[in-house]
Amino acid sequence: MLDAAVIRREFPVLTSEINGKPVVYLDSANTSQKPNVVINAMTTFMRESYAPINRSAYTLAASATEKYEGARATVAKFINANSTNEIVFTKNATEALNLVAYSWGRANLKRGDVVVLTHMEHHANIVPWQMLQQERGIELRWVPLTSDFQLDLSSLPTLLAGAKVFSFTAMSNVLGTINPVEKLCAAAHAAGALAIVDACQSVPHSPTDVRALGADFAMFSSHKMCGPSGVGVLWGREALLEAMPPFLGGGNMISEVRLDGFKCAELPAKFEAGTPPITEVVGLGAAIEFLNGVGMANIRQHEIAMSSYALEMLTSRFGDDITIHGP
Repeated sequence: MLDAAVIRREFPVLTSEINGKPVVYLDSANTSQKPNVVINAMTTFMRESYAPINRSAYTLAASATEKYEGARATVAKFINANSTNEIVFTKNATEALNLVAYSWGRANLKRGDVVVLTHMEHHANIVPWQMLQQERGIELRWVPLTSDFQLDLSSLPTLLAGAKVFSFTAMSNVLGTINPVEKLCAAAHAAGALAIVDACQSVPHSPTDVRALGADFAMFSSHKMCGPSGVGVLWGREALLEAMPPFLGGGNMISEVRLDGFKCAELPAKFEAGTPPITEVVGLGAAIEFLNGVGMANIRQHEIAMSSYALEMLTSRFGDDITIHGP
C-alpha cells in the first residue's frame, strides 16, 4: 500500500495553487511531474559535480562519469537487462525508435520486406517506418482493433507471415489498453520477425523485465516516469546492437578516427555520439530510485484502484451520456 498524501507532498507543483485552488494534474500519460528527489539530484549535480564524461582524467570528470554510468546501471537493474552494454541513452523514446528503424532497418530491410504495426501506435512508432517505406519500398501491415479496443490477435498469423519486424506498444497512451507483450513477442519470433516494444507507458506503471518479455528492442522516456525531459532509453539485445551500424557520428562514439576512416567505440558509447544529457541522466537515475522506493507493484495496484473508482463514479453519475473508449 502507498500513502498518496505523503507522495503528493514530494511533488512541488502539486502543493501550488491555480486560481486559488490546488493543482490537480491529469496529464501524466503525456508527461509526469517531478518529485523533489529528482530536482535536488539534478541541481546538486550541477552545483557540485558537473563535468564532461568518459573523456577527461580530473576529479570532477571522474565523479561525473561515475554518476552517469551509475544511472545506466540503475536503469539496467530496473528493467532486468543482462548488461549495461544493452542500455543506450537517447534524447527521448522517439529518437530510440528512429535509431532502430534507421540503423537496424537500413542494414537489414529491403524492398518488399514486411514490417507489422498496430492501429494503436504512437506516431513515433509509425512515421520512422513510413519513412523507410518511402525510401526502401518496405511493406507495412497493420493489426486492427476489436470492438472493445483490444488488438485483434486472430489476425496475427496472416499479418506476421513472412514479416521481418513486429513493432508495437505495450500499453496505449490513448486507450489504456495493456497488450499481452510476451505473447506478441512469441508470435513475432515464431514468424521469424524481430519484436520491438514501445514501452513508454508500461515502464512507469508496472514492473518491467525485458528478459521475461522476450523482446529484441524496447524503449521508454524519462519524462513519463518522474524524470526530466531530454533523455530516453533504448534497450536492445547486445548481439543486435553490436551488429548495427551507428546512428550518429561524432565524438564519444569512436575509439579511433583518421583521415581515411574511423573505428566505433564499444557498446553502448557506439550509439551515444557527442556530449550526452549528463544532468538529465542523473535525474533519471534519481527518478528510478524514487519509484523503487514507492514500489512498482504498489504503483500498479494504486492505479488499478483509482481507475476503478473513476470509472464507477463516471458511469454512476453520467450513465449512458458518456462513452468510454477503452477495454
